[in-house]
Amino acid sequence: MTDRRRRPELHVPAILAWADAFHCRTGTWPTRDSGPIPEAPGETWRNVDAALWNGLRGLPRGASLAQLLRGRRGGLLGTMRPPLTEQQILAWADAFRARTGRWPQATTGAVADAPGETWGAVQAALQGGGRGLPGGSSLARLLAQARGVRNKAGLAPLTARQILAWADAYQARSGTWPLHTSGPIADAPGETWAGVQAALREGLRGLPGGSSLARLLARERGVRRRCLRPRLTEREIRRWARAYFLRTGRWPTRRSGPVADAPGESWEAVHSALREGLRGLPGGSSLAQLLNTLRGGKGGEA
Repeated sequence: MTDRRRRPELHVPAILAWADAFHCRTGTWPTRDSGPIPEAPGETWRNVDAALWNGLRGLPRGASLAQLLRGRRGGLLGTMRPPLTEQQILAWADAFRARTGRWPQATTGAVADAPGETWGAVQAALQGGGRGLPGGSSLARLLAQARGVRNKAGLAPLTARQILAWADAYQARSGTWPLHTSGPIADAPGETWAGVQAALREGLRGLPGGSSLARLLARERGVRRRCLRPRLTEREIRRWARAYFLRTGRWPTRRSGPVADAPGESWEAVHSALREGLRGLPGGSSLAQLLNTLRGGKGGEA
């Protein structure tokens, strides 16, 4: 007699939160082939898609992951994004280098020469495949191979075991696990948690890439952590919108890209939080509804 462990129930709000976290990291939405879900150890996007389609684990039957995201996140799916080629990515990188004097990284943000594109989305396509790319690469690896871009001198190779030892020491001292924003690593002068994060994600310093500090700690230490985003208020969103209007002469929409006055934020993420009731907001609204008072009153009261 086969004893199968009962899988926990799934809920649409949780799936959407995992998808938002994926989008926060990569700039794209997950597909059924996007692999494990870091925020839910043991879960994969393929299992979620199957549960949605077949009506398993407490979910209604007959949808799919793609259909859910199209309906609840505006259809900005990875499968709907244009194909990429390594030649195109290198052309964007060359243009970035010409403007800034440095090479782009996966965390650099929007691709100035391709509206709607981000370096995080480019990284995700290079790593995971899709959009015409075979996968198994990274932005850092492509630039190293095609442009001879190397890591900064003096940085020793890293191993997951060493990173975990530093994380264990951090946890013993502070009672919490490190974040990629936790600053210098006390046990390794010259190292930072942001540097570790970049190496894990981009495949630098001897690491395979495609991971993160949160994912490593979830897998090896059982640390569960969502893609933490700060709380939002309607007053703050109105202030960002007014600043956008003063710069551009028009009000932002959910497709207006990054929020210039709040690094790391996007108008799509703001819209989702307003609609779903995330990050301290009550839900049931939208960016357009919130900004109606500003449009009608030439800025109104924030």
